[in-house]
Parts: sequence; C-alpha cells; structure tokens
Amino acid sequence: MRIIPVLGLAALLLAGCGEDDNRTGEIEPVVRGLKSCVVDDAEQTTVRRYPSVLQPSSTTTLSFEIAGRLKQVDLNVGQQVGQGDIVAELDPTSLQIQVDNAQAAVRQAEVAARNAEEDFRRKSQLFEDGVMTKAQVDQSETSLEANLSQEIQARKQLENAEEDLMRAVLRAPFDGIISKVDVESFANVTAGSPVATLYEDKSFESSFTVSFDVVNQIAVGKPATVRLADDPDIVLAAHVSELGSRADTVSSFPVVVRLDETNPLLKAGMAVEIALEFPVPRGVGYTVPLTVLPMEGRLDMPDDPNAPADVGIFVFDAPTSTVQSRNVTVGGLRENMLIVIDGLEPGEHVACAGVSFLRDGMKVNLLPASH
Repeated sequence: MRIIPVLGLAALLLAGCGEDDNRTGEIEPVVRGLKSCVVDDAEQTTVRRYPSVLQPSSTTTLSFEIAGRLKQVDLNVGQQVGQGDIVAELDPTSLQIQVDNAQAAVRQAEVAARNAEEDFRRKSQLFEDGVMTKAQVDQSETSLEANLSQEIQARKQLENAEEDLMRAVLRAPFDGIISKVDVESFANVTAGSPVATLYEDKSFESSFTVSFDVVNQIAVGKPATVRLADDPDIVLAAHVSELGSRADTVSSFPVVVRLDETNPLLKAGMAVEIALEFPVPRGVGYTVPLTVLPMEGRLDMPDDPNAPADVGIFVFDAPTSTVQSRNVTVGGLRENMLIVIDGLEPGEHVACAGVSFLRDGMKVNLLPASH
C-alpha cells in the first residue's frame, strides 16, 4: 500500500525533468575579454646586453728592484693603501755597509785628487822656472786626470749604493687595495720577484666578447651602461675603451668597457650587465611588451644586431571582433619591450595578456587598451 505514492512521486519528477530539458536551448560560448596594447611608440635604437664581471682598470704587481732579505711583512688581502705608503722593506744592514764603504772610497779619492792637483801645479811652476822637464809635467798631469776619474767613479758608486738603499723600501705607486700577497716575512727575494698585487679601487672596467658582425658596429668611445647584478637599481655610465682586432676564440672578439663614474658599493669581481645601443634595422620600429609572446613561444635573437627575427603574435580585428594570428619581424629589444620593424601599423591593437589562451579567429571583447 505504501509503494504506490512513491512511484507516483517518481513519475512526477521524471515528467518535470523532461519539461526542463525542452526549455533549455544551446549554450552560447563565453566571449573572452581581450587586454591589448596600442601600437604607437616608435624607436630608432635597440639595446643588446652582455653579462660580465667587474675588474679594476689599473692593476700592478709590486716588486723590489734589488735582491735582499725581507723585514716583517704586514700586508693583508683587501687592505687599503695610499700613494707613497710603505708596502714592504728589505733589511738595510748590508746596503748601509755598501753606502759607508762608498763614502769612504769617495773621501779617499778626493784626497788623492787634491794631492795630484797640488803636485801638477807645483811641477808646472817649476817647469816655467826651468827646473822641471816637460815630461815630468806631463806625467803629473796624467796622474791628476786619473785621480779625478777615480773620484768621479767613486761618487757614482756612492750614488748607486744610496739608490739601492732607497730601493730597499717598496712604496705604493697609487691609492688602491691589496688583492694578493706573494711573500712571507723574513724571506729572501730576488730582484723583480712579485711581492704584492695592487689595484686601483676608483676605476673599473669589464670585458666581454662579441661576434664579427657586432664588433663592426662598435667603435672606441661608444657609450654604454653597466648595471650591477647584485643591485639592479645601480646603473652607471661607461664607454668602450678597447676593441680587439683579433678574436680570442673562433669569431669572438674582445671588447672592454670602462666606467665613467663610480659607486661606493663597487667591488672587483662583482657580476654586471653591460648594455650597448645599436640602430634599429630598417631605421625605425614600434615597441610592444614581451607579454605579446605566448608562454610556449621563443624569441631567438641572432648575434648580428641588424639581423631581424620573426615571431607570431595576435592582433585584434575590429570588423569581426576577433583576434588574428600574424607573423611580425622583430629587430631588437629595449628594456622589456620588443621592437617590431615589420608587420604592424600605428593604431593597431595587439593582444598583450593571456595570449597563450587565444586562438586564431577567436571572438573577443576588446577591453580598454594600454599604451
């Protein structure tokens, strides 16, 4: 008796569902909103970036000009020294003895020269009086000249000994920082052997390599910028200071960029990014953000800054309210923008967000554009 009402209720529910199905039509597809950028900003230069390492512009290896035994060496890597500061010293004991001996030799030569001069003067007077022969006078004159030469030689030896004593003190040729210490206290060193390496902390440079096509676009003096990898907010002006005419490796030519300004945070060995500007191929291009590229897309720029690259983007078609896939030619990069040199016209709307979800011919609802 209780089963009948339940079956009747089920029948009513099935009938109701059938009526709802009859009322439901085809579901209209959702039109996606399109965020776009208007093509209007023109650029005449593109920027290429090169990773590098900051190096001091002036580096010198300090060494003694004479051999000797070192005194106590108080040097540390990273130590700052000023121009004229003592870097290291040799034990001056033996050098001072050489100076003393040279001074004694000079005094002895001076006495001998005075005696020879008095003897020549006396014999010359006797020759005039007819007491001394000409041969004796000539012999006295020869002896005087020999003693004078010995005096000159003794003085020169004294100068050399005094200079050697001065060379026992090694001084810094400029303000800088010690980057390497090659000796230990009380060691014997030879002339020219490295003692320490000093670099100037107020002048830095960076080097990198470029291809043959790029090196032909660069000249000494070309402006550049250097950005610190550890602090991208620090961007410093620089210029190309050296340009290699011979490749270090196959088709890789060295370029050196020197900073025109400095910063207290600069240290040798810091990673930097060097930026150089080149003319846009074909003279001018339009900038669009990197977000116009789909996530799976790639932009492989050639080594030659004048060689363009093709890439696919989506452009809004107003008459059909759809997006159309279009191949455009990119001539370079500037900051986070592509420079399109062919395939776009001023005033066109380019999809610049969510492009990975777009398809060619897809209906879209154009949102207010950004410039």
